[in-house]
Amino acid sequence: MALQLCSSSSSLLSLCSLQLLRLSPIASPSDQFLKPTIMPQGILKKKKQKHSLLFCRSSNDESNEDYYLDAPVSVGDGFSFSGGKYSDEPSPADEWFEQGKIVKAHPVGGTGDKAKDPIFGLAMGGGSQTSSDLFRWFCVDSGSADNHPIVLIHGFPSQAYSYRKVLPILSKKYHAIAFDWLGFGFSDKPQPRYGFDYTLDEYTSSMESIIDETTKGKATLVVQGYFSPVVVKYASSRQEKITDLILLNPPLTAKHANLPSTLSIFSNFLLGEIFSQDPLRASDKALTSCGPYVIKEDVAMVYRRPYLTSGSAGFALNAISRAMKKELKPYIEEMRRILMDENWQVKTTIIWGERDRWLSYNGVQEFCIESKHRLIRLPMAGHHVQEDSGEEVAQLIAQVVGR
Repeated sequence: MALQLCSSSSSLLSLCSLQLLRLSPIASPSDQFLKPTIMPQGILKKKKQKHSLLFCRSSNDESNEDYYLDAPVSVGDGFSFSGGKYSDEPSPADEWFEQGKIVKAHPVGGTGDKAKDPIFGLAMGGGSQTSSDLFRWFCVDSGSADNHPIVLIHGFPSQAYSYRKVLPILSKKYHAIAFDWLGFGFSDKPQPRYGFDYTLDEYTSSMESIIDETTKGKATLVVQGYFSPVVVKYASSRQEKITDLILLNPPLTAKHANLPSTLSIFSNFLLGEIFSQDPLRASDKALTSCGPYVIKEDVAMVYRRPYLTSGSAGFALNAISRAMKKELKPYIEEMRRILMDENWQVKTTIIWGERDRWLSYNGVQEFCIESKHRLIRLPMAGHHVQEDSGEEVAQLIAQVVGR
């Protein structure tokens, strides 16, 4: 069957000209995506030079009056997804991996059987199998090991990569360390029931191993998002090892215990298994739905990499989503109790990105006033504050630790 392309010779010439333009090396349409212009959504007016950041008094003053500290506010580094192309150039994920190292910590549980696909029961590939003794964690550290350690702990779902702009600033005076949780990034991703089941209790117990392997002496812990209750529970029995605790957009209220639909969908029966294997849904959409973000292609490729490499990343995402949906509420309640207990001696600061679409700010300030913990508000940041305003967060962490 013939297909009519043009009705006139002039139309044919126009079409041919268009094809020549498409083949021209001078005007390659893919080149325009190599260096996209970044502009967080909704920020079109002139950038302000200063903005007041609200703090809640963390002293014994019973008046609990608020006070302010002027600090410059950036528009955020922003995620920016404006398209792009796969390239023969070195992968950003490979470049990030080269900056880190593998640390073995926390014993592998289970029977030692080889992991199998949870749906079809087929044996998984070598990349999905864990070692027989200790799990492999991907860690990036920067700065002298003789300096005070600051451990940067990513949220759910994310990677240590989210702290890439925080690490170099902190490394000037401190030993900055970021690691991927088991199931995320370049760390081991054991199949559930084959050494690790992704419960919050398991994450809590695994923390001691990785902290001991990466730090010496007392350390500052910085944790973002939904893993905050895990870190607080770990810290509650090890206060003598911690100088400061900094929480970035932690779930603090009863309403925060309900996972947003973008994350809870991964816990659904069958549908969760399917969606967790979709790199765009598991990384791009999960990251950008929680704040005013767009995402750059080179950044997106690092976050997608685990889901493009092996199905084990998706199975891990499905398992941790189920655990979070079931266990997050009691963990938040315990975190609130710990942070408000008179026996809690660790200096605690909460940094809050006000453009968080997952966690409401309602009740956060009241909690900080009642518990007498310092609160720092970032007007231009979303849920992943270290991704949105990395340099600013790094300066605030250094300020808190150095005071």
